[in-house]
Amino acid sequence: EIAGVMLKRQSAEAIVSAREKIVRGAVDIVQNAVIEMENKKYIEQLDIENIVNKLVAEKKIKPFIIVCPDMDNSRGINSSNEYKEVQGKYGTVHLGLYEDYLIKEIIPYIDKNYKTIRNRENRYIGGISSGGYIALHNGLRHQDLFSKIGGHMPAIDLSYADEDECYFENEEIWKKYDPITIAGNSNINNLKIYLDDGNEDEGKFYLACEKLYDILKEKNIDVKFNLFEGYHNAEYILSNLERYLKFYNSK
Repeated sequence: EIAGVMLKRQSAEAIVSAREKIVRGAVDIVQNAVIEMENKKYIEQLDIENIVNKLVAEKKIKPFIIVCPDMDNSRGINSSNEYKEVQGKYGTVHLGLYEDYLIKEIIPYIDKNYKTIRNRENRYIGGISSGGYIALHNGLRHQDLFSKIGGHMPAIDLSYADEDECYFENEEIWKKYDPITIAGNSNINNLKIYLDDGNEDEGKFYLACEKLYDILKEKNIDVKFNLFEGYHNAEYILSNLERYLKFYNSK
């Protein structure tokens, strides 16, 4: 699962290269971005570091910090007071306080140790696939922390299914984290939201994206939904990565 937190830098001074550990994840600070996670091969396949640095050098975006924590196969929720692994329909599922890890550990750690502008206007959250689900439910439920949310081929569904039972005790808890339900029941203010999916996505997540888009648009939220050509894979993300970075880096 790839979920990211984007933060504007406090100044144009170069960030000093360093490596710091964060409890259950890590961040690797490079000149213009922070990039690292356990499934590092996927990050390397997307070549985010070089793409960001190229766009900065071309002055297409300004330097900013990207944090990519490893959220395991957790959906980024508080599912158990203790960490444990259980068998789900499609493999191993990780239970624990993953929402707290993101909100109460990672963000304060980054703000404390690096030159960020410590307000919601300069902090954004986005993610790919299950990371998109993580970004959407955390962004919508913690509007005091984020001003932009990106869900890129986000793994969101229209209904509760048997594959969800290993994460959620019942449908009511599932609804607590469901981005569509949250959007329908919440007051949403001063948020920019970017949704996209491939028209050949095997999970057909574009159906739930379209419903979420309609709800947000009806509430006059600044939201965009793009249905591009592509499947649910790294090639799709790579073909749109520059668009994502420009969204997070725009005013």
